[in-house]
Amino acid sequence: MGRNKSAGPKGAIVGSGGTTPLFGASPVHNPSEYGSPKPYVGPPAYAPYSPSAPPLYSAPVYVDQEAGPLDQKPRIKQNRKCRDILFLILFLAYGIGIIIESSYGFNKGDPRRLVYGLDYKGNTCGDNKGSLNLKDFDIRYWVNPNQVYKSGLTSDPFNLADARSICLSDCPAPSATNLTWVCDYPEGDVKLSMSEWAARNYDYFSTLSPVQQASSLNLTGPCYPVLFASTNVFWSCQLDDSPSNTTLALWQKAGGVQVNSGNVIVQVIQKALTTPAAVIKRYIADLGRAWPVLVVCGGIAPLVLSVLYLVLVRYFVGLLTWLTIILLNVLTLLVTLFFYIKAGWIGKDVVTGVIGNGADKVLSSSASEANHLKIVAVIMSVVFVVVVLITLVLLKRLIIAVAVIKVSAKAIGAIPSLIFYPIVPFLFQSAFLIYWVAGLLYLVSAGDVSRNNCNNSCAAYDLTVGQVTDANCCGYDLHHPKNLVWAILYHIFGFFWTTQFITACCLTTIAGAVAAYYWARGESANLGFLPVLSSAKRVFRYSLGSMAFGSLLVAIIEMIRFVLEMIRKKLKALEAAPGGCFITICCCCAQCCLGCIEWTVKFINRNAYIVIAINGKGFCRAAAKATGLIVNNVLRVAAVNIIGDMILFLGKVVVSLACALFAFLMLDTHTYKSGHDKVSSPLFPVLFCWFVGYLAAGMFFGVVEMAIDTILLSFCIDSEEHNGTPMFAPPLLMDTLTSHAKRVEADEAARAAKAARKQQAKQ
Repeated sequence: MGRNKSAGPKGAIVGSGGTTPLFGASPVHNPSEYGSPKPYVGPPAYAPYSPSAPPLYSAPVYVDQEAGPLDQKPRIKQNRKCRDILFLILFLAYGIGIIIESSYGFNKGDPRRLVYGLDYKGNTCGDNKGSLNLKDFDIRYWVNPNQVYKSGLTSDPFNLADARSICLSDCPAPSATNLTWVCDYPEGDVKLSMSEWAARNYDYFSTLSPVQQASSLNLTGPCYPVLFASTNVFWSCQLDDSPSNTTLALWQKAGGVQVNSGNVIVQVIQKALTTPAAVIKRYIADLGRAWPVLVVCGGIAPLVLSVLYLVLVRYFVGLLTWLTIILLNVLTLLVTLFFYIKAGWIGKDVVTGVIGNGADKVLSSSASEANHLKIVAVIMSVVFVVVVLITLVLLKRLIIAVAVIKVSAKAIGAIPSLIFYPIVPFLFQSAFLIYWVAGLLYLVSAGDVSRNNCNNSCAAYDLTVGQVTDANCCGYDLHHPKNLVWAILYHIFGFFWTTQFITACCLTTIAGAVAAYYWARGESANLGFLPVLSSAKRVFRYSLGSMAFGSLLVAIIEMIRFVLEMIRKKLKALEAAPGGCFITICCCCAQCCLGCIEWTVKFINRNAYIVIAINGKGFCRAAAKATGLIVNNVLRVAAVNIIGDMILFLGKVVVSLACALFAFLMLDTHTYKSGHDKVSSPLFPVLFCWFVGYLAAGMFFGVVEMAIDTILLSFCIDSEEHNGTPMFAPPLLMDTLTSHAKRVEADEAARAAKAARKQQAKQ
């Protein structure tokens, strides 16, 4: 790229190719906006670079003729006005709405509905607050095999949701010596308590009247034979495809009606357990079951690792940078291998839906979970390849990255409270996430449990009326009205907006403290009392509306991406049809475009927050100011900034990957692989810990990132105010930019020489 050969202003960097101003100068100088600068002694104008040149900063020449008194305070605007109040009011109103809809969910919902089935009375298995106390009966069992078989026939409209099911403490097993039964809950003429019913293995057939026994042999209840072996899969008894010859002979000897059998019985139950709605409900319920994992790996682990990283940045920048690169590659590989193992591609520890022990095979009911893990494993493989390529690209630029991070590390050293400040927004973020996850669990489960309409094709014996009836025999299901669906979407958008709002407040507070460091020329004595607290006070008193505005823009884009992904999943069946690839391509292109827009908005927001922290402008004016500064100085500042931010981004990925790895290890224990706390798949808890770990790391690493961004943007403002001559720049920053400029010019000279040699060779 060509370079300006004309002489630049005092303080410009001059290389072998001529003189290049550090920044695009602006003739506008408005000291009243920031105050008057102090006298400062800085580096001289530079002669063309040569190995024998004297040190760059050997002589002081910068003197500001408009300097104020030596004891002047940092030039952070104190006289401010409240900005973007309308958006703050909107944010507060939205928060009240989240509390209202969550309260509705807490009142009406029951997360157990997402995992456990409903019985023939509409009770949730495992629930002790229904018409019956089913606390110890959390496994759903379909008692009538003919109804299960009928629901699997495509020619019959009967659904499995209407097949008679009951809640038991375990899946019953057929006996080889005598016919065993599972009878309805005791009521009417059956004078047994629930505990007595359970003690009899749910069998009171011998106490029934002849009429009731005949009805039972006709598969209309109140007792039903246990003819099929079954396995507990996701708290539902998965029936085998056929009864054993022994139990079938006992049934026929007793005078029972014909029992249908075949693979259709297995398939219909598997289909019910693997529908997208059922899988999503189990995934959401997994978050509740694995809450200790979320606390440790999504809360404590990122907090400890992030604070440790910041402390190490202060003292071991070079070593930590190399360690970040190495850990990134190792952790990415380990997490990828874990996904391969759980997907069944490596070893035999594949995820299974079987609850407890005793199953010698993986049932296909968990195939959807395994497929999802395979998809993530493929994605992680691609990520690993990208990480390796990024590592190779960054190896030559780590020296600049270390120098840039050292600049921010010096600011953090001057303001030690910056290391621990992110704990405050982290606690707010954690409290919100706990409330939000609980609200989501209850909202999704807050639908109406109502009886289905099955056209009365499910006759069964009713103990309360003492006869077989086809009235009120249809099954129950959880139905979500449209208002509840909108409430769930409202809740999800609240997650995007609130997390971005907390992050914005955190970053702006950090920017205000670091800006005070810059305008004090890096002298701790001029920073004032508690710069972090003073910055937070300005943010919360004047700029919360601007934080709400900026976070709203990001939240809208994230919500659009979420809805688009949901629509794509709804159209998944169309993607398999001829021409369906067009839908996939359109969705992928839209997601890519939205991702680029989201990154751009976040980038503009970060720099707008810095301008807000310095002079208290409204969000739109701050964004315009920051964008103008970046555009004017893109060739000088962008490369240095991007390299530093890239290393810090990789650091955040390292912390989040470590959290995901810890979550995998915790979920791989017996507690979460069997029993009541078994998770259907480690996917959601691991991804949740990964995401929350990244958010938490973002707050802590944001200290270093915002320190770099704030110092560079303050440098741009300083240069613009003083006609291209930065008057407040710390010497370490000047050294870094000078080194980068010389490296760029050396690279350009090498390329020019190479091109010249090629041209000579052609001649």
